[in-house]
Amino acid sequence: MVAGLPPAVVAGVVAVVLLAGAVNGLAGFGFALVGTMALATVIDPATAVVFMIAPILGVNLSLVRDLSVAELRTCGRRFWPLVLAALAGTVVGLVVLDWVPQGPLRAGLGVVSLGFVASAQRLVEIPGLETAKDGCFVETPSGMVGVGAVSGVLFGGTNVGVQLIAYLRSCDLSHGVFVGVVAMVFLGLNGIRIGAAGVLGMYPDAAFAAASAVAAVPAVVGVAVGKRLRTSVGVRHRRIVVLGMLAAIGVRLVLGGFGVA
Repeated sequence: MVAGLPPAVVAGVVAVVLLAGAVNGLAGFGFALVGTMALATVIDPATAVVFMIAPILGVNLSLVRDLSVAELRTCGRRFWPLVLAALAGTVVGLVVLDWVPQGPLRAGLGVVSLGFVASAQRLVEIPGLETAKDGCFVETPSGMVGVGAVSGVLFGGTNVGVQLIAYLRSCDLSHGVFVGVVAMVFLGLNGIRIGAAGVLGMYPDAAFAAASAVAAVPAVVGVAVGKRLRTSVGVRHRRIVVLGMLAAIGVRLVLGGFGVA
């Protein structure tokens, strides 16, 4: 994906990472989802997932600045079953990613994107959604293991971690603890994923790995830009832009997975 690529393609990848970072800075979420899904529309989806691991790690590192040792200890004591199950699941997700055919994987990524849009939109009430959340998002060791394992597999294979965010938001956490758990979970997951991807041979060559690491720079820049824009864009308009973008990307991925686009 790196050597011999035309400058226009390289510029396109940088633009995608910048845009995904800006979306995350603007809306508070969406970097991994927007970046991975957008790249998967133009390159092999498994390659897009692996390429985005380092930029996601770079974006999540910014969360560590807001943490205290006390908050980290609180997070560890309260959510260790979730973290350990998610760490195990993410390795399984990477292994699965290595053998899933590209067509079904592309379509699956599209379905995940559209599913997120459906669960996040507020125009149409989806029957059974809140009941499902109440039944699955239970703060018990067994509940955390279940959510962590399933979420880890999905995150490992797709870079989509919104189900973990949804679970943590259901736990009625203070802002500091919420940020701490998010930082601990996603920094840990992405650290493990970089090592596992290297061991599994998912980085084609050193140039690819280097390009992935360098892509963390425009990612962080994009987040900073998005944060500056946040005060001038209303919450409703942010949601419309982000969900509209993800819906369009999801449709394209689904059609591409079935050979229509």
